[in-house]
Amino acid sequence: MARVLSGIQPTGDLHLGNYVGAIRRWADQQAPDHFFCIVDLHAMTVPHEPDELRASTRELATWLLAAGLDPATCTLFVQSQVREHTELSWILQCVASYGELHRMTQFKEKGEGRHSVSAALLTYPVLQAADILLYQADEVPIGADQRQHLELSRTIAERFNHRFGDTFTVPTPTFPTAGARVMDLQHADRKMSKSLPEAGTLLLSDDERTTERKVKRAVTDSGTEIRAGEDKPGVTNLLDLLSAVTGEEIPALERRYEGAGYGTLKGDIAEAVNDFLRPVRARRAELAQDPAAVEQALREGAERAREVAAATMDEVRDAVGLLR
Repeated sequence: MARVLSGIQPTGDLHLGNYVGAIRRWADQQAPDHFFCIVDLHAMTVPHEPDELRASTRELATWLLAAGLDPATCTLFVQSQVREHTELSWILQCVASYGELHRMTQFKEKGEGRHSVSAALLTYPVLQAADILLYQADEVPIGADQRQHLELSRTIAERFNHRFGDTFTVPTPTFPTAGARVMDLQHADRKMSKSLPEAGTLLLSDDERTTERKVKRAVTDSGTEIRAGEDKPGVTNLLDLLSAVTGEEIPALERRYEGAGYGTLKGDIAEAVNDFLRPVRARRAELAQDPAAVEQALREGAERAREVAAATMDEVRDAVGLLR
């Protein structure tokens, strides 16, 4: 069985796109050799409030457990609780080059126009590589915007192996199936994102009335025909959303809503989204009443992760010439 590693930052509220595009798939496909990491160290590349970081890390863990990640099946842990991540990151920084890091698209985008940029914003792709290589991951599920970072991880692994001997598994990227992207309800050409205004983002933490209100205010298109097409981006987005939460194919939905109005479509979508999220929201509310159980699950996950990480670091230290 392939070893899989996925990571997620504890920044911003989780939204439907996170759940449909990644978290639900993690829960459906989880196995004993799957590692899911809350990458809190990555959240420190920009200014942050310590209390907020702690709270958001616990909250994210609660949602992941509510979504179905089972600590008895997979390994769920917090990055900073496994010290080997930062040690390996430093060693890999000695292998990566400044030119490679400076060419990273996200560094250019996030640093553009800023007078002061954290050095971590430049080097965090190496920490990301350490996250992956530390667990000898065979596969890393990623979105299209992470291709460049995963390729850098592969390059670093290959360079390290060439220079110091075979040590790391070179990871293979895997991509979500077609239709996994959930677009913003107010900007149908952009993915639903934590960084966009909440009006077009369906948050897992929204109550059902808020979800309904956001769906009913979603942008549509001129005309009244309910069909998918490049000339109907708003309606296409709504049909994609309904398909994502019900599993029904777009052509079947087009036939169902032939002759219906946008109001009918939006009302059905709001109901379907709330039905889809209701079990997760209810389970999260239960877990929130027992934060000690959530933290215990994270501690146990960190212990299991540390066993694998420590074994890798023994090999790395030997390979690069460090004394044990």
